[in-house]
Amino acid sequence: MGQAVEHDAALPEMADVVIIGGGVIGITAAWYLARKGQRVVVVEKGRVAAEQSARNWGWIRQTGRDRAELPIMVEALSRWRELAEETGEDIGLRSCGITFLGADETKLAAFEAWLPEARANGVDSRMMSQAELATMMPGAARGWAGALHTPSDMCAEPFVAVPALARGAMRAGVTIIEGCAARGLDIAAGRVAGVVTEKGRIACDRVLVAAGAWSALFLRREGVKIPQLSVRSNVLATGPVADVHGDAAGESGMAFRRRADGGYTLASSGFYEFWIGPDAFRALPQYRQLLMGDPFGPRYRLFAPEGYPDGWGTPRRWSLDEQSPFERMRILDPAPNERALTDVLRRFEETFPALGKVPVARKWAGMIDTMPDVVPVVDEAAKLPGLFICTGMCGHGFGIGPGFGRIMADLMCGETPGHDLGRFRLSRFSDGSKLELGPDL
Repeated sequence: MGQAVEHDAALPEMADVVIIGGGVIGITAAWYLARKGQRVVVVEKGRVAAEQSARNWGWIRQTGRDRAELPIMVEALSRWRELAEETGEDIGLRSCGITFLGADETKLAAFEAWLPEARANGVDSRMMSQAELATMMPGAARGWAGALHTPSDMCAEPFVAVPALARGAMRAGVTIIEGCAARGLDIAAGRVAGVVTEKGRIACDRVLVAAGAWSALFLRREGVKIPQLSVRSNVLATGPVADVHGDAAGESGMAFRRRADGGYTLASSGFYEFWIGPDAFRALPQYRQLLMGDPFGPRYRLFAPEGYPDGWGTPRRWSLDEQSPFERMRILDPAPNERALTDVLRRFEETFPALGKVPVARKWAGMIDTMPDVVPVVDEAAKLPGLFICTGMCGHGFGIGPGFGRIMADLMCGETPGHDLGRFRLSRFSDGSKLELGPDL
């Protein structure tokens, strides 16, 4: 919020579509809607990409994706290339094969079990032997049992890429307004008639909620309940060091990606922290299957900081003429877990001892919006026509964002999305369906 507002257009009286959330999905959906001749307004309570869209690892990966997400991810790679070219800016986009490192035969068996999904979608994933890994990372002091490697995976710099996409969308005709929180929907005759923001009302007949960790709180006010919660993920950027691996790789406890500036982005892969709040208690029955599979995986925290989406004191109801929770916390900016980042840095130094003491340039954390089955909600709310939802990306949003952006543009214009979205339907949490967990690689 300390940065100057880049997008401060005047609030229009009307639009065809209003998008709530200036992250990668909201921005790319707006771009594709503008291509269809739609008048689009994006309202962002803080700054474009100030939350998870700029706080992630920068991976654009097909590796290990859920069977329903994988074809969309394949499309997303081509969408990234297309949009990067149209922005005319260097967003750090490049092919950087991503490697899932396997510590033992059990992990390798899980990789092998996923490979048929890759082959069915024309993805070039393959298994790597211990010897191949030694050639790929000759300075590594550890010997992994093997790996799952996808040469065609990509990466980009999140804090550069999404703001660049926003500038491209603006040139395409999209109106973007930062520092403008959506307080709620205007409903007429049982369907969407507009959005009420802190700066006034915008008349429209379609709204897309792509607000990341804030989506469930916004939707609850409108009577649409989704069991979305948030977990903290911790990341650090090193200073420039010797090149020990030019692409991206990860295993349980550590992930790393080489950057163009000569440093690495490190993350505590598999380490996530969860604050228990009112929504967590409500959603517990739907998360039971996930918790039973990994009961000691999350690190639990009892009291979320004041103002967090599932904080004990965060209001669940407010009137449209009063300040909303979204205005009280413009940017969800969690402090990183210093101990977790110290551990991952130590592990990186031990894995590549020739680096010596690795300098740290900066540290940060983000709140990842997650769902009980580890796949998102991508749908129109049946009980409220004109309300579209694209949220709960479970840490996959940056890479797959342009794919879902294009899909949402087609859905909102009444066109066929080109992919089977049944797995992402909103009703799966209320129609008695047994939830199918996404792959745990």
